[in-house]
Amino acid sequence: MKKTAIVTGASRGIGRAISLRLASDGFTVLAAARADEVKAADYIKELKAISPASVYIPTDISVRADRERLVDAAYERFGRLDILVNNAGVAPTERRDLLEMTEESMDRLLDINLKGTFFLTQYASSAMVRNGGGEMIINVTSMSAYTASINRGEYCISKAGLAMVTELFAARLAEYGINVYEIRPGIIRTDMTATVTKKYEDLIAGGLLPISRMGQPEDIAKAVSAIASGAFPYSTGEVFNIDGGFHFRTL
Repeated sequence: MKKTAIVTGASRGIGRAISLRLASDGFTVLAAARADEVKAADYIKELKAISPASVYIPTDISVRADRERLVDAAYERFGRLDILVNNAGVAPTERRDLLEMTEESMDRLLDINLKGTFFLTQYASSAMVRNGGGEMIINVTSMSAYTASINRGEYCISKAGLAMVTELFAARLAEYGINVYEIRPGIIRTDMTATVTKKYEDLIAGGLLPISRMGQPEDIAKAVSAIASGAFPYSTGEVFNIDGGFHFRTL
C-alpha cells in the first residue's frame, strides 16, 4: 500500500506545491485547507489527475473537531498515516506597527498558526504511536521565526513558537522512530507576499540575498520531497533553511 501524507494549507501557494509534489512522488495525499470543495475545485482536479486515490478534506486546523476528523480519515480510509506536513498558516489581515497591533489579530494568528498546528501534531503523533506506525512530521515555518518584522509581530511570534514545537516533538517522538523536521522558507512568491512583492524585489536587487531571486513554492516542495524520501534518517529537530541564503551573515 502507498504511504500516506497529510498536507495542511494544501489548496494554494506552498501547500499546493508540496501536496502535488508528494502525490507525484507516489504518496496518497490527504490534502487539507479551509476552502470548500467548490472553491478548491481546480486544485482537487489537479491533485486527482496525479493521484486518483488522494482526497481533499476541508479543514480549519483551529477547530478541534476538524483536526481530529482529518487524522481519523487517514486511518479510516487508508489504514495508516506516514507523514504529517504542517504547512497551514495565515498572515495578519492588516499589517500594523507593533505598538498598534490588536489582540484580535494576535488571537487569530496564534489560534491557526501555532495552537492549531500544535494540537494537530499532538493528535496525529499520538495516533501514529498508538497504531505502531508513522515516519515523520515536517513543520513549514518561516524565516520570520527569527527575523523581527515590527509591522507583523504576531506572525513572527507564531512562527517562532512553531520552531520550538519542532524541537519539543522531536525530543518526545524520537523513541518511537518518528523524526521531526522544520523547513524555514524565505521570501517566497505566493498570494501572501503579493502585496509586498515590489518591496522584496527591490531589496533583493539591492543585495539582500546571496541567491538573487524570490523563492518559488516549488523550492519548498523539493525540500519536503527530499525529507519525505527518508534521506535524513539520522536527523531530527533539524532546520532546513530554504531562503536563498538569507540566514547567514556576510561582510
